[in-house]
Amino acid sequence: MSDTEIAERIVSVGNKRLEGILRLPPDPIGLVIFAHGAGSSHLSPRNNKVAEALGRHRIATLLFDLLTLEEAADRSNVFDIPLLGVRMIEALDWAQDQPELAKLPIGLFGASTGAAAALVAAARVPERVNSVVSRGGRVDMAGDSLPLVRAPTMLVVGSLDYTVLELNEDAAARMTCEKRLEVIHGATHLFEEPGRLEKVTELAADWFATHFKAAARG
Repeated sequence: MSDTEIAERIVSVGNKRLEGILRLPPDPIGLVIFAHGAGSSHLSPRNNKVAEALGRHRIATLLFDLLTLEEAADRSNVFDIPLLGVRMIEALDWAQDQPELAKLPIGLFGASTGAAAALVAAARVPERVNSVVSRGGRVDMAGDSLPLVRAPTMLVVGSLDYTVLELNEDAAARMTCEKRLEVIHGATHLFEEPGRLEKVTELAADWFATHFKAAARG
């Protein structure tokens, strides 16, 4: 599938009308909602690169700002995982109200602190989240939500991201859902090394597609 076949538009999500980018390929098999890390936004170059690649696998994507500009100016909000989890649920609500998205299974893709927000949302509304992928996630910040997550979850961490790798190992041990820890050899926290982000994308696309297709089979 070529990029030209993927429709892209700016949208407003939730009560705060948070700006986002919706990418919609023809005949999508599912929707992935992104949760960016602290200090980032819906314009995150890494998340957008992943989203563009998912589109070539017939997966629709939504990247949106978790906070307003005023909220983001207060650094405490950037690390307020319960608040960010609520914003993820509002994005799920928004998707359900869109005719072209309403019947699609939904996955969550979280990076850094956004991964904790994604897991909090998955724990709070388990019937609405099909699957989760964390990229270099601070999943430990999901705290007591970890054992409540029911959605199949893949944690992807760089082998050189020592502290976050240890935190992910500990978090995985607390999770009771289907789970998988993927360690990308030679990658640091942002997966900036050649080919490493592409490997994350490949793993994420396979994970989401497998679980979206399973949901379609019922």
